[in-house]
Amino acid sequence: MKRLVLTVALLTAACSKNIQNPEAVKQAIITYLNAKSAQTGLNMANITVDVTALEFDRDSARASVNFRAKGSDQATGMTMNYSLDRKGDQWVVRERADSGSNPHGGAVPRSVPEGSAPPPESALPQGHPSVGGAAPGGVTPGGALPPGHPTVGAQHGGAGTAGSKQ
Repeated sequence: MKRLVLTVALLTAACSKNIQNPEAVKQAIITYLNAKSAQTGLNMANITVDVTALEFDRDSARASVNFRAKGSDQATGMTMNYSLDRKGDQWVVRERADSGSNPHGGAVPRSVPEGSAPPPESALPQGHPSVGGAAPGGVTPGGALPPGHPTVGAQHGGAGTAGSKQ
């Protein structure tokens, strides 16, 4: 009986796939981003993905990942951090409750939470211009724009209107 238990334990361990490696984490992140492509507009076929740092802790992993356009050098890319959980024999990117509109699962840094008033002027760094009366996009109504800047609401090279969110 002891031999049977030992054999089953060894077979179970042998069948368990070792996924504590950069390639398994990279595949999980690509799978995650492909699933989010309708929201993000990313075409992962045009992006080079490199896991630049990796840390495992039992059934979780933390990874720093560099993304760049295929054919460009690593200095032109961006780095994102991901937390992953082991689900069976694969990694799955951890969804975060505070993900906001960031498609990669991290919180979108904001100096002012959505739906709240800006902090009082005393909270601004010394020498920072006033934010009172600023319209969305940081344009003060009736305020002067830099020389040559298109007027707010004017068409801007077919890329939408000035002050619109892209």
